Amino acid sequence: MTSALGEEAPLRAEVRRVRPADAGRMRALRLEMLADAPLAFLETLAEAAARPHAEYAARIAQTATGAASAQFVADPGGRLVGHAGGVAHPREPGVTLLYAIYVTPTWRGTGLLADLVATVAAWSRAEGRDELMLEVVVGNDRAYRAYQRLGFVDTGVRLPHPTVPTLRELQMRRQA
Repeated sequence: MTSALGEEAPLRAEVRRVRPADAGRMRALRLEMLADAPLAFLETLAEAAARPHAEYAARIAQTATGAASAQFVADPGGRLVGHAGGVAHPREPGVTLLYAIYVTPTWRGTGLLADLVATVAAWSRAEGRDELMLEVVVGNDRAYRAYQRLGFVDTGVRLPHPTVPTLRELQMRRQA
């Protein structure tokens, strides 16, 4: 965006927890996420596109409140441009598993990823979980470096990708 003086205005987006009213915009963002990074998420674009709007709405309503699971979005007013989810780790009390982390390509490099992760971290700490964990596909070097810049450390743990057997994921952790 260019100002009257010809200067680039910084991109700004409110990072906040999803609201039930976000369901339609979240569906659009989810489809964008899957089209842009098909191996990073646990469903295909076709599966997500076939899901009825009511299912999106129910998921958003469920993660709009509560301590066990939450979704956060970057909202510049209009189309959503980023997302990060968090869920209490099922076997490790004190750990929040980050999932579905995404920033729209035109917003990458703006600090929005750091804002999304910081918001999930604040929620995690408020719920009594002081550690964050995420998994990234081995070979996704851009994401790996971005998470390293945010303080995540490769634990050395490698896991099979949940939907593509030929791929592996690596685990990264940091304090919330």
